[in-house]
Amino acid sequence: MARMKQVKHLASVDALRAHLEDLGVEIPIDDEVDPAGALAQPLVITDGSAGTMTAPNRWAVLPMEGWDGEADGRPSDLVRRRWDRFAASGAGLVWGEATAVRLDGRANPRQLVLDETTLDEFAALRARLDPSQLAGLQLTHSGRYARPTTAGPAPKTVYEHPLLDARVGSGPAEVLADGELEELVEQFIDRAVLAHRAGFDFVDIKACHGYLGHELLSAFDRPGPYGGNLEGRTRFLRSIIAGIRRQAPELGAALRLSLFDFVPHTAGSGGVGAPEIPGPYQLAFGGDGSGLGIDLAEAHQLLDMLDGLGVGLVCATAGSPYYVPHIQRPAYFPPSDGYQPPEDPLVGVARLIAATNQIAHRHPNMTVVAAGLSYLQEWLPNAGQALVGRGMADAVGLGRMILAYPGMPADVLAGRELNRRLICRTFSDCTTAPRSGLVSGCYPLDDFYNQREERIQLAAFKKAAKARFR
Repeated sequence: MARMKQVKHLASVDALRAHLEDLGVEIPIDDEVDPAGALAQPLVITDGSAGTMTAPNRWAVLPMEGWDGEADGRPSDLVRRRWDRFAASGAGLVWGEATAVRLDGRANPRQLVLDETTLDEFAALRARLDPSQLAGLQLTHSGRYARPTTAGPAPKTVYEHPLLDARVGSGPAEVLADGELEELVEQFIDRAVLAHRAGFDFVDIKACHGYLGHELLSAFDRPGPYGGNLEGRTRFLRSIIAGIRRQAPELGAALRLSLFDFVPHTAGSGGVGAPEIPGPYQLAFGGDGSGLGIDLAEAHQLLDMLDGLGVGLVCATAGSPYYVPHIQRPAYFPPSDGYQPPEDPLVGVARLIAATNQIAHRHPNMTVVAAGLSYLQEWLPNAGQALVGRGMADAVGLGRMILAYPGMPADVLAGRELNRRLICRTFSDCTTAPRSGLVSGCYPLDDFYNQREERIQLAAFKKAAKARFR
């Protein structure tokens, strides 16, 4: 595979446009970024129950978890440091990190857990943000990717998967019964009420990246009330939101949604990602049946259902970091357990932008936050301004970029030159570190992490993993 040209080597907007043309994809890019332009405008979110919520600008912090809470699910000093950086970022909306609704639903042994015993510390976490920032909390159960203790994976799935079951590495996964899902619905509702008591403006019922809420959307062959047709496959999400409306009507409801999915990929020849199986693949929500194509018909139907429940905020993402990271977070450098990108990462960025544009235009009552933009690097503000200015998204979300360069929104809004030293280059260390049992963070660019002893362990882990791509 020919070596790809990295974005960091494109010295001008015109050079980026020319490269996009060579790739045959479209990403809107403004020549200049106006500090008082589209990204500086207030973001108004209309929630059918909570009413109108307003953020001071169009920048959003996306849910960035650090695998660094306390063993009992409480925030640690590392969590508080991250949230302090979110507070100082200048972003008008802070979409708080993945928080498990119960201990055995954690994706890692250090994930945050919200319950009565941790409520006060979540309230203190919310209080660290600027009062002008809209703040949400992402509620989750990790399902197939549950790993709540150091003993290893403890997956809880909603159907048997012909490819993913073998990847978990812990023997047959436990398939949750209908009664267990009903219990989880009530736990999500209860934790949403707690989030409201803690001072959060909205909660996100996570439906992305292969976790429980997302996997249910592809439970085509599951019998009973939580599978089969779209009504059944969306019952879990809809029941939670309806319950939140009853028990915490002043709390906003949001969704981070994987709009589409692809067939699981694996490292093929030369370590380059390739479909694990050729031909048709029928288990991708938002897929066209081929395994590599998109059909957003069901995503639109789901968003219509949520609109009917008054949901006013959605973050558009795709796929999963576990089996198709190149469509979920396009990057030049893969995580240690991933594969070399099978396409120029800008193709993945353009794919996400196109899908985001579709839902923004089809669902005008919803506020749509774009994601997956970090690979645009220094041109991210130019693209973000173009997206918002043209109505292709309502806000620009920063994920990995916010770990490396939390002050990017503040610098853009103040008209300051970007700090190129801090711009995320998608090295993927923030993923490789937790995959090797270390806390997440931007080890290459954040001096705080670069000086921690985990850096030496991470370097050794990466060196060993490189053999896979030779």
